[in-house]
This record gives sequence, C-alpha cells and structure tokens, in this order.
Amino acid sequence: MAIQTSRATRGMATAPHSLASESAVAVLREGGNALEAMIAAAATISVVYPHMNGIGGDAFWLVHEPGHPVTTIDACGPAAMAASRSWYAARNVQSIPFRGPLAANTVAGTVAGWGLAHQMSGRRFGGRLPLSRLLADAIHYAAHGHAVTHSYTNTARTKLAEVRDQPGFASRFLPGGDVPRPGSLLVQPRIADTLARIARAGTDDFYRGELATSIAADLQALGSPVTTADLGAYQAAERPPVHLSHSRGTLYNMAPPTQGMVSLAILGIADRLGLESASPDSAGYVHRMVEATKQAFFMRDRHVTDPKYMTVDPQSLLTPAEMDRRAARIDLSRALPWPAPQPPADTIWMGVIDDAGRAVSFIQSIYHEFGSGLVLEGTGINWQNRGASFSLDPSALNTLEPGRKPFHTLNPAMAHLSDGRVMVYGTMGGEGQPQTQAAVFTRHVVYGQDLQASISAPRWLLGRTWGQATQSLKVESRFDPALVDALRALGHEVEVYGAYDETMGHAGAIVAHPGGVIEGASDPRSDGAAIGW
Repeated sequence: MAIQTSRATRGMATAPHSLASESAVAVLREGGNALEAMIAAAATISVVYPHMNGIGGDAFWLVHEPGHPVTTIDACGPAAMAASRSWYAARNVQSIPFRGPLAANTVAGTVAGWGLAHQMSGRRFGGRLPLSRLLADAIHYAAHGHAVTHSYTNTARTKLAEVRDQPGFASRFLPGGDVPRPGSLLVQPRIADTLARIARAGTDDFYRGELATSIAADLQALGSPVTTADLGAYQAAERPPVHLSHSRGTLYNMAPPTQGMVSLAILGIADRLGLESASPDSAGYVHRMVEATKQAFFMRDRHVTDPKYMTVDPQSLLTPAEMDRRAARIDLSRALPWPAPQPPADTIWMGVIDDAGRAVSFIQSIYHEFGSGLVLEGTGINWQNRGASFSLDPSALNTLEPGRKPFHTLNPAMAHLSDGRVMVYGTMGGEGQPQTQAAVFTRHVVYGQDLQASISAPRWLLGRTWGQATQSLKVESRFDPALVDALRALGHEVEVYGAYDETMGHAGAIVAHPGGVIEGASDPRSDGAAIGW
C-alpha cells in the first residue's frame, strides 16, 4: 500500500495499474515526451485492466505545454446515424439497455484520440517514437498474458450474471469458462492482433480501413446500429478546456459533453465556504464539500449535454458571480435533500509529466464494467455502452438523436497554481469523479497535506458509482465515528463502507514544482503505482 509520495526530477507517471506506469516511464527514458508516454500507458492499461477500459470506448486528454494555452483532445464518439428514438421504438424498447447490442450504439473514440495525440506529439513536441514502439508493451501483454488482478476477478464475479451470455464475452474474459483467479495469466490473442495491426497500419485503420470493415460487420451482425459509415465519419478533435479562477490558481477540465465543469464548480463553490475554518478531518469539511457537490450537480443536470444542444456557454456557468450565487444557497448547519439517481460508470485515469514540464491528464472508459459486454469476433474488441446514458424521452436533456454525443462522466483535471506548480489529477468512478478530485485538490492544495496522504486519506461519495444503487452519502470506515455521527446530525443519510473501498475510485496525481522536483501519488485502492525517474 502506497504511503509515501514518489519524487523524481526527470519525469513521472501514475496509473491504476503499475504496468501502465512502467510503460509510460520506459517511453520517457527513451526520450519520449508526455503525449507519447501516455499513448503507451493507454494501450497497456486497455489490456491489463480490461474490466475498466479498452479500445472499444472513449477517452479525453488535457494537455499542458509550458508557455502555451492548455488544450484538450475530445475522443468521444457520437451515436450512430441509425440510432434514433424511432429505431428503438420499432424494436419495442422503452429505455436503452445497459448490456448487449442495443447498448452498443455509439462510435468508440479512444483509438482516434491516440492518433491525434501522436500527431500533436510530432508537430508540437518533436516526438519521434512510432506507434509500433508505443503499443509494444500492450501487444506483448495481450499476446503472452498478464497477471489477473483482484479488481478484475471481483468485478467479473459481481457482474457475471449481466455479461456472461453476451456474444463473445466468455471467449475473451472467461478462459476455461470461469472467472480467472487473481495471479493467473489472462491471454488475449485477438486483442494482440488488433493492436499489432493498429501499430502497423495506423489508428485511422480503426475507422477507415480493413479493421473498420471487420468492426462494423461484427457490430451489424450482432444487431448494433453502428455502421462503416459511422466509423468512417469520425475524427477526434482538439478543443479548448473550461477553466475556473480559484483562490489558489487556475483550474482546467474538459468541456461538455463531459461533467468537467462540475468538477470545477465544486471547487469554485467550496472556495467560498471558508474551508480554512474547518479541519480536513472534520464533519464541517466533508459537509461543505458534499453540499458544494449538490449545487454543482443541480447545474449539471439542468445544462450539461452535447455542446451542440446546450443553450448556455458552459464557461458562463463558472463565473465568480455564479459561484457566489451557488455558495449562498448552502446551509452550513443542515444538509440539502439529495436529488434523483444517476447511473454508475467505470473508467481509468492516468497522468504523466515529462522533463520539459509537459503534462497530460488522461481518462479512458468503456462506461460500465466490461461496457456493453459485447466482444467482436474478428477483433476481440469489447464495445462500450456509453450510449446507454441517452434517454428515449424526447423531452429529456440528453435525449437520443442520431450523431449526438452522449453525456460523459469522464473528466481529467489540471491546475496551474499561483506558486508555479502544475498539478494533474483525476480518478475513475462516475458520480465520484468530481468528488474525489475535489477531495484530493483541497487536501493537498488548500490544507497542504502530503500528496500521497491526500489520496490515501478516507474518502466520501455522494450518490451512485461503480455499480452502487443507493443515493446515500458513503464514507470509508477509517473516518472517526464521531465525524459520521456529526454528518448524520446535519441531516446526511450516511452509509459506512470498507476501509480502502474500491467504490471510492482509483485516484492519482502528479505535481511539478518550479524548482524541478516532480511528485507523484497513486491510490492504494487500485493496483497502481506512481513511478518517476
């Protein structure tokens, strides 16, 4: 279990699986930059943590280069052009299922994001490493096997009834017909072949080449609405981030259709609630953060969707005046009742900072554990179920429309602090992502806690995440019982979870100091590591 912050001077990577961190640092040691290192980590994590993410999903990148504006890569695929409300009505479907072919209704953007990042690396950072090098570790682990984690085994057992009978699932994820034991080898030869083809032919082959033809044919045969035309029309895109002026610096995150503005809003609202007057180990601190979360989620549920369908500029929701207005609604002596349920999600977050100070905050996901559960016969790709977040109610904010981007919980975070530090941080966990980001940031930046301590410390989570059904305020058992009692007295419905509960997400962070020292931390709730050189 990680208890000390990792420190280095030439580069740092953190990921929820140590092999992904190792892949990134190996690239840095060979002279690669932060973007190249993250591509390597992204490929490796897609193989060794396949219950959480994969190349059949989406991804988002937040990129910092000293002296240049922060930018992002949006690698979120839209709904298929055939995926309409009438298409589902014709199949007597009243709501989009979370598993199976009807859940696999969006294009997977992850691989296009790798391609755009690789282009940016060459154009802006002088990157020279080919895709064949960056994907080499992932190809090896897929072809020769990697050790199964407890997280994989536990997740597969928990979700087995939902996914076992989905086409292709057992052949990839249940070797011998059963959930593999922790420590046993999981070999994924078809994914090895698919990654090797991407390394040879380029990421574009996934969308407009032989790989695309195979992918679309399998999806169509299974009953998904995604076609070769949908794949061929897709491009990842560079976009500006949303940002927040905070008392400690400028904070950045992804713009819609992600909930990145929610992560910023929590911190902007909490910045006005007198955090310095409350101890980070007190009920007053947790209450302030939870109530700020509620206000930010109200904002999200009213406004955040595909930006083409939004009626307001997302940046306008992060102004000082709006943060003041939201903070004024909070009662420091009483909890506000919590609103309607939200769906769970699964994801990985990773960070890299290189020796030139270039930083990447990255998140990659297939939405629920194992996504739609579909595994394509020709390629071994496990397709996401992100489009299950669409509603078939025409009056809903995120109603399904052909070509529309789905709402995303994914949101990688970054901060330019007033003292010159650059911080990348994030986590998996659906509703928990912005909450854990807020906990890590406030504990480290506002209260000055050690970086690893800020991630290892007991956490809370309001609402649903990672397959949980209840809307309660969940807290880890390491919190003082008196704090739990005080939260209940304030009106919170509190449930106590395990000491280091995976429900609370897999967080990580890297901080680059002006003097050249880089600090990194990884979550003891994961299989990860923060590795520097």
